[in-house]
Amino acid sequence: MSKMLLNIQNLKVAYGGINAVKGIDFHVNKGELVSLIGANGAGKSSTLKAIAGLISPAAGEIEFNLHQTKALPAYELVKLGLGLVPEGRGVFKRMTILENLQMGAFLNTDAKAFEHKLEEVYFYFPRLKERLSQLAGTLSGGEQQMVSMGRAMMAEPKLLLLDEPSMGLSPIMVETIFEVIHNLAAKGMTILLVEQNARLALQMADRAYVMESGLITLSGSGKELLQDPRVRTAYLGE
Repeated sequence: MSKMLLNIQNLKVAYGGINAVKGIDFHVNKGELVSLIGANGAGKSSTLKAIAGLISPAAGEIEFNLHQTKALPAYELVKLGLGLVPEGRGVFKRMTILENLQMGAFLNTDAKAFEHKLEEVYFYFPRLKERLSQLAGTLSGGEQQMVSMGRAMMAEPKLLLLDEPSMGLSPIMVETIFEVIHNLAAKGMTILLVEQNARLALQMADRAYVMESGLITLSGSGKELLQDPRVRTAYLGE
């Protein structure tokens, strides 16, 4: 059995004449938390969107869960076990918290399993349980992030993609969200984390990659990159 869950080779993403991602290779093994860090505009979110089937790569190969997925639509990737917490949260604002969570579980037809999964989401995000009938659009940014993460968890993904989960959140909410990410990883969930908060992302990561101007320029364990002088200067403000 291959332990590699995601394998990216020579991935290129272009918008019009702009090459956002210029041919990158990386992989994620089962049970790993891998972070992708870099400045704004480095190509991190474009990489994630290509993996999730939201944009078509210009070139390269994406293998997920032993399938070549580059040409598959996003909904097929969900069936294969890919979960995405998008940048900007992407909650269904006119639907309640519960309806948002139900949307995440639309492939799950087992009522008992659905209830069990719902209880797990409540365990991580008790605040959601308190206000299930509230419209998602009326929640704070941090609460919407909880809904977005809970919705992705409801699908029981084999790989969870997180796109800038701390963006626009208060420090205390960032702490809450990252504690959940840490706990999910500790339970064995495979996670690919794209995050501008380099320190947090590296502290959590088993392995990490640094992206600059559409290329991967550094890679190593989270601990190694935290100590790397180039990373400390460019991303940790030292």
